[in-house]
Amino acid sequence: MLTVRSLSKSYAGTRSGSVLRDINLDLARGEYVAIMGESGVGKSTLLNLIAGLDTPDRGSIALDGTELTALDDDARTLLRRDRMGFVFQAFHLLPHLTVAQNVALPLVLSGSTPARCSRRVQEILDAIGIAALASSRPRELSGGEMQRVAIARALVHRPRLVLADEPTGNLDPDSARQVLQVLRERITNNAGAGILVTHSSAAAATTDRIYRLAADGLRPHTER
Repeated sequence: MLTVRSLSKSYAGTRSGSVLRDINLDLARGEYVAIMGESGVGKSTLLNLIAGLDTPDRGSIALDGTELTALDDDARTLLRRDRMGFVFQAFHLLPHLTVAQNVALPLVLSGSTPARCSRRVQEILDAIGIAALASSRPRELSGGEMQRVAIARALVHRPRLVLADEPTGNLDPDSARQVLQVLRERITNNAGAGILVTHSSAAAATTDRIYRLAADGLRPHTER
């Protein structure tokens, strides 16, 4: 479903110049994997490249046979909107919208009917445990509540590929367990795939496979 080959990315101003070098990854339908590694090693950069939010210096990324690096900005935006769900560390909630409206955005942008939007939003808010916050606005929420809204928004349109960047970093242990269970269930039930970037060994243990990202590349992590 997802194939990453020889992916490399560098930025001016970094100590070595190179952030990612010759990264390879294969992800089949139904697979859910974790990527761990030290801070600054490029985990978030890798997710941004896979999502088409950034472009690699070299290498290829193919989702369901579509080569992302061959698409222009508009085509990548459409593919991301229709097939991906991204949980950002910074939440990126729109402050003037309610929780329900923020969560509904992927459905609205894809042209879903109001009835379908309402049904899907209610379902995912119930699953994440934040239905009572539907009419609240982001400024009224705690960091953990905003995190759960961001997760609900990423899952509401049942994406083919879920990319989650530290989705439990702002959550208490009970909320983290609930969110991790929902992520796993949604990926499995939608016959999609998922990548979880995390520093948490407990969160990584909920996935099928764990990878370790380091300066010398991406390697399977054998200890669970």
